[in-house]
Amino acid sequence: MDEREVTYENQNATARLTINREAARNALSPGVLDGLLKGLDQAEADASVRVVVLTGAGTKAFCAGGDLGGLADGFLAGHEGRRGYGQLLLRLQSFPKPTIARLNGHALAGGMGLVLACDFAIAGSEAQLGLPEIDRGLFPMMLLALLQRHLGRKQALQLLLTGERVSAAEGVRLGLLNQAVEPAGLNAAVDALAEKLAGKSQAILKLGKRAFLAAEDLPLAQAIELLAANLSINVLAEDAAEGVTAFLEKRKPNWKDR
Repeated sequence: MDEREVTYENQNATARLTINREAARNALSPGVLDGLLKGLDQAEADASVRVVVLTGAGTKAFCAGGDLGGLADGFLAGHEGRRGYGQLLLRLQSFPKPTIARLNGHALAGGMGLVLACDFAIAGSEAQLGLPEIDRGLFPMMLLALLQRHLGRKQALQLLLTGERVSAAEGVRLGLLNQAVEPAGLNAAVDALAEKLAGKSQAILKLGKRAFLAAEDLPLAQAIELLAANLSINVLAEDAAEGVTAFLEKRKPNWKDR
């Protein structure tokens, strides 16, 4: 991992990945993409990590999207670089541990894609979200696949075709964010959610998230069959037995993450 462009910290069962390009508004460079992917690999391999938080350096931008200078690369190299961003979105969305986007500032263009790919998103109230690509003669092709899964058709097209920004409060209303809080309370809100998630069975979280994603695009009847099979797997887990026993004994469960 390029520690200059992405930093990695592990504290209180939470790995924090920080895009460290404040002067460039934490724009996505090849080094950032590589650093985030390596950071996710490190967090997945570390059993002490139970939650991942993704954020940006400074207070103005979570991530302002890609470096437009990358368009000057050769066609094939540029294409592979853009595919790399898509692979990062897939890696984030399918990551087996819970992920939280901590919006320390604006999330624009490709930065908004990172927000959509995380399981949860909490923003400072001054943060804005938007897709300005249309005003650069571009279109946010890959992240629109995630946007379609968050918004209805007309709301998604409003963002995609106008390039308008929305406030953090509007982002919550639309379902793009979980919370919008005063900037001074951002760390406390993220830490509270991370602590809550860290206290769950990691085995059941992983199973449930995988089932959620798998069922998302299936017809209803197929989704029900898939989820019935996943429930049968769920009830055989050690933590399922522990959870039921703890409930009956009126005590806190002692998860084994199995």
